[in-house]
Amino acid sequence: MEETWQLKLYVAGKTIKSAAALSNLKKYCEEYLKGKYKIEVIDLLVKPQLAEGDQIFAVPTLVKKVPEPIRKIIGDLSNKEKVLVGLNIIPVNKS
Repeated sequence: MEETWQLKLYVAGKTIKSAAALSNLKKYCEEYLKGKYKIEVIDLLVKPQLAEGDQIFAVPTLVKKVPEPIRKIIGDLSNKEKVLVGLNIIPVNKS
């Protein structure tokens, strides 16, 4: 059985960038990880203490907890290839 991908998206309020990051993330997950992912959105304006645990220095930041290795991607996640390669969803193009 494949493990469920655990993704945490750190945001600071309802900004355009935060909304774009969540929208992009959901789109990629539905396309590539359908039925096997869990997204947790953490608003650092509400729970700033949670930034320390994952060493968050900028928002929005996506943290992939499972499967390992842990990966982080900062920004609105609009660069699909960068996100998919960064999360190890698709292998780096070796051509």
